[in-house]
Amino acid sequence: MLQTKHDIVCESWSTEQQFYQEAYVLLEGAITEVLSRLDIIRKYRAMKNAKDPIEHCKARIKSAESMGEKLSRRGLPITVENALTEIYDAAGIRVVCTFLDDIYWVVDMLRNQKDIAVMKEKDYIRDPKPNGYRSYHMILQVPIHLEDQVHMVYCELQIRTIAMDCWASLEHQLKYKKDIPNQDMIVGELKRCADEIASTDLNFQAIWDMIEEVQQDDIYG
Repeated sequence: MLQTKHDIVCESWSTEQQFYQEAYVLLEGAITEVLSRLDIIRKYRAMKNAKDPIEHCKARIKSAESMGEKLSRRGLPITVENALTEIYDAAGIRVVCTFLDDIYWVVDMLRNQKDIAVMKEKDYIRDPKPNGYRSYHMILQVPIHLEDQVHMVYCELQIRTIAMDCWASLEHQLKYKKDIPNQDMIVGELKRCADEIASTDLNFQAIWDMIEEVQQDDIYG
């Protein structure tokens, strides 16, 4: 059954509202707008009995603490204005897809939204990070209408497969463990796992393509 409800995660909601003030509504609105576009396309595909390319989505508004640290690292004053104009991931969405081709389908769909501006893209699938991290990143500007004004709000998307998401979650947990012995060996093992997962994703895609080809032959043969 197609899920249309999404929870926007905030670690300490009152703290985030105090920091972002009225801009919190803009960030929440940007996330809701993008998720709504994705849901509409998914429902349309379901009506046509086409495969749903998205397994699930998870959204979050960056915590006040994380935003403050990021602004400080860049030598910027900790203000709401800087959080919305100098940092592009105050609003963030993770889109988890089934297969590799689904990622690029989602990317193309977002590019085709006429009123949403794609400000930046980075393909870490075809060009992985040195540690093995793979995902497709997009920075969007989303129009949010408030009374007589239109605000263009940044929103970051990370689009990845189930396997990539599993690796990223485990790597994130291990990265923050302190005093780990043989750290270089663990980093190397994580990189090896990432490469194996990438190979598995390719195999899954090939299997799905074979199934699709057989089904097409049955229909038109």
